[in-house]
Formats: sequence, C-alpha cells, structure tokens
Amino acid sequence: MEYQNNKLIIARTIDAPVELVWQALTDLELIKKWSPFFTEFKAEVGFENRFMLGPDPEHQYLHICKVLEVAEDRKLIYSWAYGGYSGESRVTFDLSGGANSTDLVFTHEITAPFPSDEPSFAESNFIQGWTHTVNALQQFVSK
Repeated sequence: MEYQNNKLIIARTIDAPVELVWQALTDLELIKKWSPFFTEFKAEVGFENRFMLGPDPEHQYLHICKVLEVAEDRKLIYSWAYGGYSGESRVTFDLSGGANSTDLVFTHEITAPFPSDEPSFAESNFIQGWTHTVNALQQFVSK
C-alpha cells in the first residue's frame, strides 16, 4: 500500500449493511466505540472537531477536522490538518452496497504538503494510521 498522486486508497467489502456503516461513521456514540479519540462529531457541513492525538505522550498533535460534504448513506468528507503546522488533507468515506454488505472506498488525499522534517507526518505513518482506522471500523460493524 502506498500513496499515488498524494492519495492513499483503501477499498474493502464489509459484511454489514450500508446503514450500519454510515451510523458508525456519523453517530458520535458509535464512533467512540471504534475510534475513541473523536470527542465530538456531527455529520453537518461546517462542523469542526479538534482533539489531541499522537504516537506517544511527548508527541501529541492538535488534529483539526472539518466536515466538507455529507451524502447520507453514501459519502462523508472532512478535512484533516494539524494545529500549528502547515499542510492539509481530505478524508473521504465512499459507501455503496445494500442490506447485506457495504463496499467502502476510503481515500486520504494530501492537498497541501505536511512538513517533511516532522517524522510523525511521514506517509508511512499515515498508511499505518489510516489502515488501523479502516480495520477498526470494519471490525466494529462486522460483529
């Protein structure tokens, strides 16, 4: 898995209905069960969430996520940036499917480069983190 043209794409077929996957992406109480670092969330364009997260206690970063697009049961897009650092990206969850399974295409697109001298912003770390996120979502809804 690698970034191509500043995009990381993870495609999965999930053994859960689209409606459940959508709820897991947009209902804060469900989000907290598979992605506990989100402290707030509303699937409303313009909603902004900020939280601290990092690889260890000495390297915590202010994450800033702003909802850019919402198409119920189909698409969720939000920006992803770090307070005090240059760079920005977009996170997209594209859903399709039906009552028995969901085809998920997750995309992390770097729209403005992050600092290359900050090891935490290396593509390999994004790959590891986003793969973990998609895996956690898949495991949560496939129970």
